[in-house]
Amino acid sequence: MTTTELSVDDAVERAVALAARPGRTVLGIAGAPGAGKSTLARRIVAAVDAAHGTGTAVQVPMDGFHLANAALDALGRHDRKGAIDTFDAAGYVALVRRLASVDDEAASGDGVVWAPDFDRRVDEPIAGSIAVPRTTRLVVSEGNYLLDTAAPWSALVDLFTETWACVVDDRVRVDRLVGRHMRHGRDHEAARTWALEVDGVNAARVAATVGRASRTIRT
Repeated sequence: MTTTELSVDDAVERAVALAARPGRTVLGIAGAPGAGKSTLARRIVAAVDAAHGTGTAVQVPMDGFHLANAALDALGRHDRKGAIDTFDAAGYVALVRRLASVDDEAASGDGVVWAPDFDRRVDEPIAGSIAVPRTTRLVVSEGNYLLDTAAPWSALVDLFTETWACVVDDRVRVDRLVGRHMRHGRDHEAARTWALEVDGVNAARVAATVGRASRTIRT
């Protein structure tokens, strides 16, 4: 697949144009931990709503499908939270499929799709937090594994209207992660260890899939 690289400004401009098209666009933004996915998604939603009206765009993060900490403890995976097997992958794919089939939702009379969010303050997913009405024109969903080739993640490329990948220099990405982890209670040494040893493994997996994106965004 040939991948086109865009600047952040160009990516936002394209998203505004996608939201003007007939029907619903479901945009997937992939990238390694700390690559700037959520920041880009928030900027897109703000720009689209400014251009087309409040509520035109909604952000639905993959992180809402983190397994709960109690489940991770029971599975023995809490020490590598964020790895691909610490998410409800099938649940996320089912949600994206539902978001993409808005005409079917309209036919069924179901006016709103409710999606989970992730609260970093408590480090837990929060069910039923994000409303996506039938009138939403652009859904922006971001996460690490949107381009992964393992089932059921592999189905996502065909469900999204477009799939973008955020790319950034590794040093910048790690610095962002260290700052994030420190803001959520880790000291500098623990934050850097997590960023390199846990997030780093996940980043390597994501990097191997970037070529599947239709566009890359330098963040």
